[in-house]
Amino acid sequence: MNVVVVESPAKAKTINKYLGPGYKVLASFGHVRDLPAKDGSVLPDQDFEMFWEVDTASQKRMRDIADAVKSSDGLFLATDPDREGEAISWHVLDLLKKKKVIGDKPVKRVVFNAITKKAVLDAMANPRDIDTPLVDAYLARRALDYLVGFNLSPVLWRKLPGARSAGRVQSVALRLVCDRETEIERFVAEEYWNISALLKTPRGDEFEARLVSHQGKRMQRNSVTNGDQAAGIKALLEGAAFAVDSVEAKPVKRNPGPPFTTSTLQQAASSKLGFSASRTMQIAQKLYEGIDIGGETVGLITYMRTDGVQMAPEAIEAARAAVLDQFGPRYVPEKARLYSTKAKNAQEAHEAIRPTDFNRSPDKLRRFLDSDQMRLYDLIWKRGIASQMASAEIERTTVEILADNNGEKAGLRAVGSVIRFDGFIAAYTDQREEGEAPEDGDDEDGRLPEINAREALAKQKVNASQHFTEPPPRYSEASLIKKMEELGIGRPSTYAATLKTLSDREYVVMDKRKLIPHSKGRLVTAFLENFFNKYVEYDFTADLEEKLDKISAGELNWKDVLRAFWQDFFAQIEDTKELRVTNVLDALNEALAPLVFPKREDGSDPRICQVCGTGNLSLKLGKYGAFVGCSNYPECNFTRQLTSEGGAEAEAGGNEPRALGKDPVTEEEITLRSGRFGPYVQRGEGKEAKRSSLPKGWAPADIDFEKALSLLSLPRDVGAHPETGKMISAGLGRYGPFVLHDGTYANLEGIEDVLSIGLNRAVTVLAEKKANPGGRGRTAAVALKELGEHPDGGAMTVREGRFGPYVNWGKVNATLPKGKDPQSVTVEEALVLIAERAAKDGGGKSKAKKAPAKSAKAKSEDGAAAKPKKTAAKPKAAAAKKAPAKTATKAKTTKKSAT
Repeated sequence: MNVVVVESPAKAKTINKYLGPGYKVLASFGHVRDLPAKDGSVLPDQDFEMFWEVDTASQKRMRDIADAVKSSDGLFLATDPDREGEAISWHVLDLLKKKKVIGDKPVKRVVFNAITKKAVLDAMANPRDIDTPLVDAYLARRALDYLVGFNLSPVLWRKLPGARSAGRVQSVALRLVCDRETEIERFVAEEYWNISALLKTPRGDEFEARLVSHQGKRMQRNSVTNGDQAAGIKALLEGAAFAVDSVEAKPVKRNPGPPFTTSTLQQAASSKLGFSASRTMQIAQKLYEGIDIGGETVGLITYMRTDGVQMAPEAIEAARAAVLDQFGPRYVPEKARLYSTKAKNAQEAHEAIRPTDFNRSPDKLRRFLDSDQMRLYDLIWKRGIASQMASAEIERTTVEILADNNGEKAGLRAVGSVIRFDGFIAAYTDQREEGEAPEDGDDEDGRLPEINAREALAKQKVNASQHFTEPPPRYSEASLIKKMEELGIGRPSTYAATLKTLSDREYVVMDKRKLIPHSKGRLVTAFLENFFNKYVEYDFTADLEEKLDKISAGELNWKDVLRAFWQDFFAQIEDTKELRVTNVLDALNEALAPLVFPKREDGSDPRICQVCGTGNLSLKLGKYGAFVGCSNYPECNFTRQLTSEGGAEAEAGGNEPRALGKDPVTEEEITLRSGRFGPYVQRGEGKEAKRSSLPKGWAPADIDFEKALSLLSLPRDVGAHPETGKMISAGLGRYGPFVLHDGTYANLEGIEDVLSIGLNRAVTVLAEKKANPGGRGRTAAVALKELGEHPDGGAMTVREGRFGPYVNWGKVNATLPKGKDPQSVTVEEALVLIAERAAKDGGGKSKAKKAPAKSAKAKSEDGAAAKPKKTAAKPKAAAAKKAPAKTATKAKTTKKSAT
């Protein structure tokens, strides 16, 4: 019997069916060990020695794998075919060697790009050894990310309170978003005019032509810059005679794009399906690992972490055969299409993402897939099959028209396209590929009627429309991924994790699918650009990625790369010791002037305090982050919250609040304000004025007089309890909405409940609280979905909680990612979330079940000392105090680490 190790239980289940009774397939559940999120996990002064930690869940899994290997004939490491997969195999093998269970048993590495029976059996028949250079590249990347995050983040915490972390790729991606926002702020709109004429042929057909020249001068889109110029040209055309100067019809071929890579799939899924990058990868992972198709679990797509654009020869032949069968011989090109990537630093060791069987058309799989799976598979199948189809043949007609008004001349042009043969477009029957040819029967520039050279045209109407240039658009997830790929920043497997980190850190916010930098993100970026500029430069980051790729190719020594990086980085960290907070604030005031000091409508100096008239406004740093304050504090207590929109004029202490109306009882003014701790409403003035913060989900722009009055009326009396006769009240407290009776609090779901709850329901909620005193005023959460048994025993369920849906296993509660549908959670996703939550709890001090922290002498799972006594080369900036529980380097998780 042979043991086969893969990452996920779903993958293990599928492969076990393919291999039969002579094999035992076990899952590692991703990485089995990681660098502990504490000082000393990577020691530069000890030649970058790295100390790994195995979490509790992985220890049990490794024991199961070790027990199986003891009685086996051999070991096959069948983790994913990329750098992370190679690293998981290396970790598993290293731990098994330390457990001394390998002995002289043969150990082989097998890789397959698709989980199909043929691909798996072929891989098992052609094993290899672990790819050492690929593992070295993983070690270098992991060490770099640790050294940057764990040493740079403490500098941020000390010099820029409120900042949470910095990262080697994360911070550069954030800079892209912030730089675009700066471009938008500095953009000055310019006026331009479009001029066109509606003309009629002698046969009575109308068409539109646009101005392209005037008095022999070529006219660009923004050549006409004012209304007077536009009016003059329009007058010329109004009185001109029009004649066709030339008609040219030119055939044009449109070629299909290559199959998807990781980044192009994420871009297409974002723009066409509205999926986030992480959602796309979750669905693609499921399609790759296998779907139950009529009682058989089948992998539907090839491996989804790749930047290769080429398909395997047998896949190309299968695609061409499917084209012949489904579209006919004319749609099969004479030769197979071959593609090469244009992305910087791309590695083409793996296939592009494609269907494992082109005969499984989306229609055949519709009943086996859920809605999102179906939509993504449809996208992949169409792109894959179209990549091997004939070119579309389009006839593009250009008509040049001369307008003459008593010798004053202008030129106009009309363009139209007609698809003569749809070619690969036939694959897209219900959607259009971005940047490619239109669908069958659709016109790129519109159809033109029959137009002949030298014939006269009748003028119907002349249009002159005013426009203004627009700033560059904010990045979407798709366009940011595309930009990162163009610059060579990060790798395909890291994009989703990088974007998620920026969102989780609240460095960016998503608005209408556009990424807007939060004030926190802009502060961090400005700080890094001023004091660590080299490490957020695009070229430097791309060059480092190139070096990591050369390590994986065996062209560079990984420790040489680390030594060169650490020497300069350590010196930069040391230099920050002399950096004063005042230096930081001065630099940020200048770098973020449009954000910190937005222009005032009256034209006054935005840096002078409007309250006292003499103080200078400046950024201030508090416990909860940055805000704007007056230099005359405490005589002047003017403050303004710093927001991503430049900060609304909502300050405390003599500011300019927004009046909402007068209280009908007290006749005091009710106003909307914003302070250091966020927006709030206030009745009256002075220290005794009644105030109420805005509850979660209520935006300042939506607050009107009625809402403000209802907040200021809290707590409100609901009614007397029928048993005690004592009053029940409802209010908004430190821990959220509640009802109160005789000293007993019971939590409510939202502010709407506080404002609308009646006596009967309030009594019920209080009774449930009494029956469930440990539930903080809530009944036990009802399971939304049963997931089955955890591998370590105990039921797993998806539940609805106070802060949203979460996965529950025993005492472990793991919140679902934002936007995740509770009903779509799979067992594999739940196991990863639970393992992450358990790992994080293991580093805190609030959970009763966690193991005590290891000392320097404590033994790790593999029997080696967890960490030797440190020598002195760690930067004091990072080693001066014990790291907080949350650092830039993630705690141990069971899923793949990401840059």
